[in-house]
Amino acid sequence: MQTKKPLTWFIQLLLILLAIAARLLPGARTIDDAYITFRYARNIVAGNGFVYNPGEHVLGTTTPLYTLLLSLCSLPLGGEQAPFPEMAQVINALADGLTCLILLRLGMRLGYPWAGAGMGLLWAITPYSVTFAIGGLETSVYVFLLCACGWAYLQEKRILSALAGSFMLMTRPDALIFLGPLALDRLWRMARPALEGAKAPVGEAGEPSGRGQSRPWLELLALLLPTAIWALFATLYFGSPLPHSITAKTLAYRLPEMNALQRLSQHYAAPFVDDYTLGVTWMKVGIFLYPILSVLGGRLAYKAQARSWPFFAFPWLYFLTFSLANPLIFRWYLTPPLPPYQLSILIAGEHLLRQLFVWRAKGEAPLSPLLKGLRTTALALLVAAPLLLSINAWTLRPDHGQAHPAPRMAWIALELYYRQAAELLNEDFQASETPPLVAAGDVGVLGYYTSAHILDTVGLNSPQSVRYYPLDASLYATNYAIPPDLIMDYHPDAVVILEVYGRLGLLEDARFNQQYRLRHKLEADIYGSEGMLIFERLD
Repeated sequence: MQTKKPLTWFIQLLLILLAIAARLLPGARTIDDAYITFRYARNIVAGNGFVYNPGEHVLGTTTPLYTLLLSLCSLPLGGEQAPFPEMAQVINALADGLTCLILLRLGMRLGYPWAGAGMGLLWAITPYSVTFAIGGLETSVYVFLLCACGWAYLQEKRILSALAGSFMLMTRPDALIFLGPLALDRLWRMARPALEGAKAPVGEAGEPSGRGQSRPWLELLALLLPTAIWALFATLYFGSPLPHSITAKTLAYRLPEMNALQRLSQHYAAPFVDDYTLGVTWMKVGIFLYPILSVLGGRLAYKAQARSWPFFAFPWLYFLTFSLANPLIFRWYLTPPLPPYQLSILIAGEHLLRQLFVWRAKGEAPLSPLLKGLRTTALALLVAAPLLLSINAWTLRPDHGQAHPAPRMAWIALELYYRQAAELLNEDFQASETPPLVAAGDVGVLGYYTSAHILDTVGLNSPQSVRYYPLDASLYATNYAIPPDLIMDYHPDAVVILEVYGRLGLLEDARFNQQYRLRHKLEADIYGSEGMLIFERLD
């Protein structure tokens, strides 16, 4: 068997195993939003339907494919009793392992093996990948489908690319940011021969003959059939294929203008979590350095393989789309653009180093042994530098949760407080014959670890909450402010909030204070809060 260069199949297997180990070692550090998806999946296998609260057909998750995947994987593991956090951790570890392999091969295909090797190793340990894999979110599956779709398109495996694109769209709706340019490129390649009045080059127009060829209608079918089936089901079952949570977030969150632009700019200025090691001052350099290198790397990739442009344009289209929409940027929103962004930077770095040593040799061919050694050392440092920056963004012993090595940003203190609150609610309502109605702003942990009927005060899973927004600005001490009228109208049995969520509104409302009393207070200072408060209704 011919040996794979520059890495053997064995080394590539080790790369996948490294990625898996880096996600199993910390243990599950599950994020609140992931528990929402887990509750949907658990209700599916329990026979309650695709619902968050039994009996309420509301699409409050933006990731139906991931939800269905979790449901399917839970069947041999106990169904509704399956350990969803650990199961999601394993699924995400496998997805990220395959992503590392794709990134490695993508760099090699483009003619930049050092950049590919560096990117594969980097994605195995980078905190923005590991944190949300162990956090139980769909991010790892989404990024895998992004890379798989781009890689298959580059390889002219068009049906596979279309199918990956379809699944990507069912994992997160913002996949359109990538699929739109990809579709435009495909249409242009199909139409170009006719427009130019010439015969299509082999592999360009979608004829059925030759390697990688396919009939366009098969590609279209692979792209549209899965999404059409889901859209039809969602329309009949939920009333719309669009997640209700998108509308709720738009109405409930109050954000300064250009808040997303600022957050994304900071992220793009430190793509290798540079700020953990070099401090925020370095970001003043990174805000110019990295975008310039990324544009250069993307151009070099385009020259090597023209079909690669949608993949390398994705970070900038993502940046533009979210900056204009100005949503609340959750941490996991920052992960998807990183693979093409980081890879383009490494491609530019490899190219510049190679050109430097060609210049140093004054055009001599081949390079002298000394210059070859220096070049190899410089390229090794190009790979090592991002790895060292990422490793420094880990901690050997987190100050909360499991005491296993984990990325510093794998922060779950809020979830641990809600877990305590869930246990207290279970004790308080253990004698209740019917599930209590519990109102909360963060509903993932509470929904997963209790059988309560949840009133989502932000409205992601409870559409009745949406009509109480937008709230008056004076009621916001931070996002997730609780509408007092919502509580008064629905009279939940319990209200669980961080104090800061109700500081300027609910906790100052005379009606609320007459009808509810504080049952428990957990000493939590998250978001500047004066504890986590659990109120019970006075009968």
